[in-house]
Amino acid sequence: MATLTLQVNGEQRTLEVESATLAVVVETLGHHPKLVVVEYNGLILTPERWAGQEVQTGDNLEIVTIVGGGS
Repeated sequence: MATLTLQVNGEQRTLEVESATLAVVVETLGHHPKLVVVEYNGLILTPERWAGQEVQTGDNLEIVTIVGGGS
């Protein structure tokens, strides 16, 4: 189990995660991978890269939820 302290959308968050990958962090934060866009330390990463991206204390995440709709 890993403890991470991250900036998530401008707020400091401390998480306990099984694995310190971006995929696990996004799920631990309660987001569905197909419904969000993630900026990791200033870079937008596609969901295919999340499983291989290690997250460390001090990293910065911006998570934007995709909202569908129409007129």
